Amino acid sequence: MPAQHGRHGGRGGQQGDHDGAVTGRRGGVVAALRDWIATAAPGAQLPSTRTLVTRYGASPVTVQKALRTLTAQGMIESRPGVGTFVRAVSIARPHDYGWQTAALGSPRVRGARLSTALRTAPNDVIALHSGYPDRELLPERLVRAAFTRAARGAAVTARPPAAGLPELQAWFATELGAAAPAGVAPPAPGDAVILPGSQSGLNTAFRALVGSGRPLLMESPTYWGAILAAHQAGVQIVPVPSGMHGPDPAELSRAFERTGARAFYAQPTFANPTGAHWNSSLADEVLDTVRRHGAFLIEDDWAHDLALTADPAPLAARDDGGHVVYLRSLTKSVSPAVRVAGMIARGPARERILADVQAESMYVSGVLQAVALDVVTQPAWRTHLRTVRRQLLSRRDLLVGALRDHVPAAQVDQVPAGGLNLWVRLPDTTDLDVLVRDCEAAGVIVAAGTEWFPAEPTGPYLRLNYSGPGPGAFPDAARILGEALAWK
Repeated sequence: MPAQHGRHGGRGGQQGDHDGAVTGRRGGVVAALRDWIATAAPGAQLPSTRTLVTRYGASPVTVQKALRTLTAQGMIESRPGVGTFVRAVSIARPHDYGWQTAALGSPRVRGARLSTALRTAPNDVIALHSGYPDRELLPERLVRAAFTRAARGAAVTARPPAAGLPELQAWFATELGAAAPAGVAPPAPGDAVILPGSQSGLNTAFRALVGSGRPLLMESPTYWGAILAAHQAGVQIVPVPSGMHGPDPAELSRAFERTGARAFYAQPTFANPTGAHWNSSLADEVLDTVRRHGAFLIEDDWAHDLALTADPAPLAARDDGGHVVYLRSLTKSVSPAVRVAGMIARGPARERILADVQAESMYVSGVLQAVALDVVTQPAWRTHLRTVRRQLLSRRDLLVGALRDHVPAAQVDQVPAGGLNLWVRLPDTTDLDVLVRDCEAAGVIVAAGTEWFPAEPTGPYLRLNYSGPGPGAFPDAARILGEALAWK
């Protein structure tokens, strides 16, 4: 069980109570030292660890963790062999960057900032916010071996074709074609374009297929990176409400008619953040709607390798008329260091996409393409995916159970059949900003659902990732979340 490898080793309730008490004592030491630092002169030396242990009645380990927390916050600095000191704040002449205001003009994307999902968290917190799987869920041995082999090959010096290595194009096309029903022509290898990650693919698709100032239909809620890419491309986002089972085809049709849009961005398989998985009937209705309006469906299959209790069934496999533009990423399942994705499109749409890719990045690193191809064609790759499925399923159920035990006010509308996240509805009276701050102060980082809505949020949500480090700490995290929520 993955839970046995976490921060608390999957130990029982008594150990959880003990660890919670330790966390509380560390927080008390941190708070007391902050008060002391606030009145101390810059450069003042802190008392020795032995003195702090006696003063605060804490163990040496607890004191050391408190000091590491304050060091990470920039309040103190350690000088090996000398001691620990209040960090001196250097006073420098402030720089005047006012001239840049006129040079830059108004920002294209107002309020754009780093997503919570991309934050790097300290090791001493429970991280439920990340958008990437923990290292232990990745095929590290396969990736290392692939890099070794790639380093000995021609990829280290050769310039790859603009559309990608032919073998990798063929792999993406063959995988999608294997899901095609009888009577639907599978994609050809030449229909695939290799990209430096799916985020780049979204930017390309929105620029090439929609264009600045034109409407793009988009599920709401949806992936924050797609919202950002749409803003960067200058397209007009038109939200289409989408629940745990996907969008309403009638509402989608009305949006096409009302706006004249010619593209719809969606995640039919294990959507981020909701985990929604469209059934076959809905997939057919949406595809019929897109065809009827002479439009494109930009299908983001980011979680193809992260199925748990249902198998992925891409809509693109049902379409040979060029209506579905299919985006398939390997970053989440192979390695964040191997940013490689494939986009499959047919007809003139494919040529526009390739032209945009060439203008934006010219080509994708041949070394990364060679590594990705090596990993996914190894016999051990399928074995790895089966193992990860079991591990993610255990983590998902552990977090769901912890929420039900400790956060009864939270509602998980549907346990996802794949992906990495739980989409949790909170009471309407919840102040999300305060809740997130209180949880982080207590050692738990969570992601407010606000940034996953392309328009106003329909309620207070959290997106909780169950693939991060330390699943054994999920019960502690849920307890802290429940306590913080009880005060709202």
